[in-house]
Amino acid sequence: MKTKVLVTGANGQLGKTLAALKSQYNTIDFTGTSAKELDITNSVQVAAYFKENQIDWCVNCAAYTAVDKAETEPENAENVNVVGSKNLAIACAENNIVLIQVSTDFVFNGEKSVAYTEIDTTSPTGVYGATKLDGEREIAKRLEQHFILRTSWLYSENGNNFMKTMIKLSKDRELLAVVADQIGTPTYARDLAETILKIITTNNKQYGIYNYSNEGVASWYDFAKAIFEESNIPIKVVPIKSEAYPTPAKRPHFSVLDKTKIKTNLQIEIPHWRDSLRKAIANNHE
Repeated sequence: MKTKVLVTGANGQLGKTLAALKSQYNTIDFTGTSAKELDITNSVQVAAYFKENQIDWCVNCAAYTAVDKAETEPENAENVNVVGSKNLAIACAENNIVLIQVSTDFVFNGEKSVAYTEIDTTSPTGVYGATKLDGEREIAKRLEQHFILRTSWLYSENGNNFMKTMIKLSKDRELLAVVADQIGTPTYARDLAETILKIITTNNKQYGIYNYSNEGVASWYDFAKAIFEESNIPIKVVPIKSEAYPTPAKRPHFSVLDKTKIKTNLQIEIPHWRDSLRKAIANNHE
């Protein structure tokens, strides 16, 4: 009997990455839905879908992730990130389904100078982080069988992300200025997807909140430099301060995540971000 896994937000970069790994996991029967097929903000639709379909695990990749836009569209961000998460949690609780929720380092304010653990105080500085945190709380309140995976700086060969943007910009520029005083860790979507699939295939029951990113530490400037080095793109990259590139939403200055808990509970080795970037560049054919 195959494990039935529903992936919401299947058209996003993590959803597409999970779909690309399908062939390697023949014990899993994947179903991916976009907002057209399943509107997670509609509680009636969610309840009906979960009742009509056999689901063992739900991986919620659906999210409002436009960090700056969220400052002027708080209702839209709340609808997807909070109401949508709540609807999924209720449906999972009613149908005995395990929910894996993808969350973010933006639940922290970035004022620490050492890596954040899962039990550190949350204090988001913008609408995006606040709605993602409220979504976490809705799930924890309604469903025991849940995993919340907080990740950072997600990128892949799919969709819009920092790696793809840098490569695109380099095609018609000789110089790029990139913020150097925001510190975190890039996360390759494939590594996160494989971690999610390990939770499912091992039928892990150590529910709760987990941090997951690649190993190592970088600034956006470091990340950009590495992207161009691995891609053999000759472009000058200049470090700048955040103040030189103001954005509507404040970014955490430091959001490195401590992965001790997930490494211990899942018995996994997490690759260094630079090693994973090398793989992503090799797999990027655009």
